This record gives sequence, structure tokens and C-alpha cells, in this order.
Amino acid sequence: MAKKEVKILPDIKTVEKIPVTKPFLPPLEEYMELLEGIWDRNWLTNNGPLVQELETKLTEYLGLDRNLLYVTNGTIALQLAIKALKLKGEIITTPFSYVATTSTIVWEGCSPVFVDIEPERLTIDPNKIESAITPRTTAILATHVYGLPCFVDEIQDIADRHGLKVIYDAAHAFGCEYRGKSLYDYGDISTASFHATKLFHTIEGGAVMARDPEVEKELHHARNFGHAGPEHFYNVGINGKNSEFHAAMGLVNLRYIDKVKEERKRQAFQYRELLAHSDVQFLDIPEGLDYNHAYVPVIFPSERRLLEVVKKMADEGISPRRYFYPGLDTLNYVKPAILPVTNDVSKKVLCLPVYRDLNRSVVKMIIELMQI
Repeated sequence: MAKKEVKILPDIKTVEKIPVTKPFLPPLEEYMELLEGIWDRNWLTNNGPLVQELETKLTEYLGLDRNLLYVTNGTIALQLAIKALKLKGEIITTPFSYVATTSTIVWEGCSPVFVDIEPERLTIDPNKIESAITPRTTAILATHVYGLPCFVDEIQDIADRHGLKVIYDAAHAFGCEYRGKSLYDYGDISTASFHATKLFHTIEGGAVMARDPEVEKELHHARNFGHAGPEHFYNVGINGKNSEFHAAMGLVNLRYIDKVKEERKRQAFQYRELLAHSDVQFLDIPEGLDYNHAYVPVIFPSERRLLEVVKKMADEGISPRRYFYPGLDTLNYVKPAILPVTNDVSKKVLCLPVYRDLNRSVVKMIIELMQI
């Protein structure tokens, strides 16, 4: 009797645990060189020269039509955006995002009103926004999910007709260009996250970018307690600044970002190629998008199938992530909503590991574990 062929997986137990992502760290000596300059100047924070240099270089690298203001993190960026636009009442938003997209609305004393997502890009469905508008609605806060663009033209048209402001949570969109311009250039304000888990990071950090120079002026002062000088204050502010140490990491990482993006793209295409005939679905990259491949999300046919795969991966030391589960409408401080697409998709979507030094053989192992 012939022996049954047995597939042998690489022994992942012999290598490190595999997280969903891992921060890129530049050569230590390059970072240390910038730290020596900080020591020499003894200027640690309060809009130091490295912060100013990072803002300039990021604005140039991203080809922005507006100025980038470097802040403490992506959550502070959203809070500053809501405050600078003087928003009150209701803000229409997405239930499919990280919790900060909703919690900042509540933190700033506004009420989130959830609109379901559309199934192509998993971004807010513009066809459902208008019916959610009330006399108390002041803005739309949408997320470019996984760096895929919202339907920006439709959203802007709705906002213009109803006198609403538009904020984009662009935490996932570093380096994404849509129709020839950065995703950060859409909306009244766009915000970014430079957290350690992001494609480009400054350990902790974020940015806020406003279309209107007067709003930018509000943001500029508000991130520094409202200071307009040592003894004068322009507006109400908070401590939303960032340090020279974080800016130094950003400046060195920026030297390598194109290589980081290229390697993630290669990994993403490897996943797509080897899973082309599996039971998982990839999201289509919209026409006109220069994509950053910051995430590799796949949609399973059922939550049961997803949980089976998650369990198999966990047994081998692999940690994919359910970005984003559950829907934000389930938070205990918001009003529930009927959101069938979000309820369905959030149970079935899984982000696979992707980072610069993820070994090709490990990617193949992950794919092997996903097979039925």
C-alpha cells in the first residue's frame, strides 16, 4: 500500500513569532547621528529644527498642495481637526475603522452618526450619507480604509450642497496618490498617523493638513497650547506637539520609505498570486490609485472559516489581525445602528502579516495554512 503524501510546513517554531506587522527600524548609527545633534543643541521639543525639517521633507516627498503639521499622534490630529473646524452636533462617520475615528468625535462633545460602508472598498457609502443628514449635522468624517480612497467626489458634492465640512482619517494612506495627487490633499482637513505600526512611522506621531490657510493657522497654534508668543495666546489649545527624538526617527525612516513600500508591494502580490484560486477575496485596487500596500486584507466566505484559519496560524506563532472587528457601532458609548454590510464584512475580514523583512518562505507558509 502506497504511503500517503504528507505536506511538511517549514518549522516556524525555529523562528521568531510572526506579527501582523513590524516597525521598520533604520540603521542605528544613522539615528544616533541625529541624536548627537539633539544633545549638542539641547533642544528636545517645542518645534525644534528636526521637527521643522521633517514637516518640510514630508510635504515635499508627498507632493502636498497644503502644509503638513507634525503632531503627537493620529488621535490628537483628529481632535485638533474637529476643534479647528468648530464642529458641534452630529458628525456622520464610518463604523468600519479604528476606534479613534469614533472616540475622538465623542471626546470632542459631538455625536457620531453611523452610515454603512459599501462593499468594494469598505469605505463609507456615499449613497447612504444624505439620508442621515439632519439639521444638527455639521460634518462628514470618513476613513480611507487600508489606504483605499473614499468616493471623494461624491462626498464633496454632498458636503457642498449641505454646507458640511469634510475630514478624512487618512491614517492608512501614507504615500497613496489618487488621480495624481496625495490622498492627504482631499477634504477640508486630512489627518495622518505615524504610529510604529504604520507604513511610515516616527515611533509615535501624526499629522494634520488643512486646505484653508486660516484653519491651518488655528491648528498651528492649537497644537501648542494656543501660544502666539511667550505671553500671548491665539486660541484654545492643547499639548499636541512632538519631540526632536520622534522627528529624528521620521527623518531617517524617510530615507528608506521607497524600499519599504516596494518590499510590501512584492509581498502583497505574492499573497494575491498564490491565493488566486483560494476561497478568500482580495479588495480591488481602484483605477487611478498609486497604492502603498500598507495592509493585505482578505475576506473569507464566512466567519467560521476565518476563525479556523486564525486558530491554525496561532498554533504556529502567527498573528494576523481582524482589522476592523467588531464594528464601531457596538461601542458602549454610541447609539446602535442597522449596518448590514459592516456587520457582515467585519466578521469575515482578516489582515495578513506584511512588513519589510518578512521572509518569503514564511509568506508561503501562511498561504499553506490558509488552504482548505
